Amino acid sequence: MTSKEKQIKNGAIYLVPVAIGSLLPLLTLPIFTRILSKEDYGVWALAQVYAVFVNGLANFGLTIGYERNFFESKETKKIAGLLYSTLLFVTIGFTFFGLLTFFFRHQLSQWIIGSSNYASILFWSYCATSIMGLKTYYLTFFKNTENAKAFAWYTIDENVLGVIFSLFMVAYLRIGIIGLVWGQLMASFIIFSILSFKFMRFLPVSFDSKALKESLKLSLPLTPRIFFGIIGSQFDKYMIGLLNTVGGVGIYNIGQKVANIVFTFMTSIQNVFSPQVYKRMFEHGEEGKTSIGRYLTPFLYGSFSIGLLISLFSEEIITVLTPESYHGAIDVVIILSMLYGTYFFGKQPQLIYAKKTIVTSMLTLMGICLNIIINIPFISKWGVMGAAWGTLLAGLISGTVSFIISQHYYKIKWEYGKISAIFIIFFGSALMMILLRNFGITYWIGAIIKLISLTSYLYLGMRLNILTKKNYLLVKSMIIQKKNVSEF
Repeated sequence: MTSKEKQIKNGAIYLVPVAIGSLLPLLTLPIFTRILSKEDYGVWALAQVYAVFVNGLANFGLTIGYERNFFESKETKKIAGLLYSTLLFVTIGFTFFGLLTFFFRHQLSQWIIGSSNYASILFWSYCATSIMGLKTYYLTFFKNTENAKAFAWYTIDENVLGVIFSLFMVAYLRIGIIGLVWGQLMASFIIFSILSFKFMRFLPVSFDSKALKESLKLSLPLTPRIFFGIIGSQFDKYMIGLLNTVGGVGIYNIGQKVANIVFTFMTSIQNVFSPQVYKRMFEHGEEGKTSIGRYLTPFLYGSFSIGLLISLFSEEIITVLTPESYHGAIDVVIILSMLYGTYFFGKQPQLIYAKKTIVTSMLTLMGICLNIIINIPFISKWGVMGAAWGTLLAGLISGTVSFIISQHYYKIKWEYGKISAIFIIFFGSALMMILLRNFGITYWIGAIIKLISLTSYLYLGMRLNILTKKNYLLVKSMIIQKKNVSEF
C-alpha cells in the first residue's frame, strides 16, 4: 500500500467516528429537546463552561507537549515513560481541582449559573470532562502511530454508550439534564478503564521524569494560552447568561452543537494530516514548506465542504430536529460554521514546531481581549445573535493576526489562489443564506441558490483535481473493505 493510499484509508476510518459522533446527537435531539427546556440546555452549557475551563488549567497544556515529543521518542521504553508520566501528572492535577470543585460547588454554581441548585450538575460535568481529558492521551497515541482503526473503535464505543446511557436516564428515568452529564461520565469512564487495561498489557508501565520535564518545558508556557483560549471559546455563553438569559444560552448552545460538527470533522481530518505535517517539518527542511502547502489544500477543501453543507441546510436541520422554541438557533449555526471553518489554519503546528509557545499564549491573550471587547456591546444590544456575530468578528481578526505571525516563524507555502476560491464559495453561500432568511425570500428561491452553491463547490473540487475518479475509487475501496476493526 502506497503512502497516499494509507493516508486516504486512515482518513476514511477517522471519519467513521466523526460521522457517528455527529449523527447520534442529531438523531437524539428531537427526543431531548422535547423533554428538556432551553433553560435546561443553558444550565448544562454553563456547567460545561466551568468544566472545560478548569480541566484546561489542570492539563497544563500537556496534550500538545505529549504529541510533539512523542516523535522524538524512538524506543518503546521512552514512549511508555512519556505516556504514563504524563497521565500520572495530569491525573494528580485533575484530582486536585476536582476536590476544590466539590468543596466549593455551591458557591461556584451560584457564581457561574446563577443558582446554587445546580451544584451537582457543575461537579459531575467537571468529572465527565476530566475522564474524557485523560482518555485523550491514549487516542493521541493511536493517532501518532497512525492506528486509525483503534482510534475509531474506541471513539465510536464511547459515543454510542454515552447516547444509550443518556437516553435511558433522560427519556426513561426522567431525571432531567443531569442524565446527559451522567451518561457521558459513565461512557467515558468505561472506555478509559478498558484502554488503561489494554495499554498496560502491551506497553508495560514505565515512568520517565526527564521526558515529563521536557514536555512541561514546552507545555507550561502554553498554560496561559489555554487559560485565555478557553475563556475566549466559552466567554460568549457566559456573557449571554450574564447579560441575556439562561434560555438564551440554551438556544446558543444548540446552534453551537450543530455548527460544531464542522470543527469535529476538521479535527478528525487533522488526525490524518497532523503527523504528516510534523514529519515534513522535521525531515524535509526547506522543501517541506512547499510540500506541506500542496498537501493541505485537499484537506482544507474537505473541511470547508462540511461547513458549506451545515450552513446551507441549517434551517432544515434545526426545523426538523427541534421544536419551535429552539428555532432561533438557525442563524447561529450558519455564523459559527463560518468561524469554525477558519480554524483550519489555527490547527497547523508552526509555532509549536518552532517552540514559540509564549508567542501562542500572547496571541491567545489578544484573541480573548478582542472577544470580550467586541462581545459585550454586541450581546448587550443583540443578545444571542450578537454573541454569534461578535464571536465571528473577533475570530476573524485574531485568526488573521495569528496566521501572519505563524507564517513568520515557519512559512508554509499555501496555494493562495485555490484557497481563495474555496473561501469565496463557502463564505458567500453562508452569507447569502442569512440574507435570504432576514429578507423573507421564499423557500424555493433559497433552494435554487443552495443547489447553485453546491454545484459550484463540486465543480471547483474537480478543477482543483481533488474530486477525481481515481480518488473516488480509492476512497470507495478503502471504505468497503471488510476488515476487523477490533484487532487492538
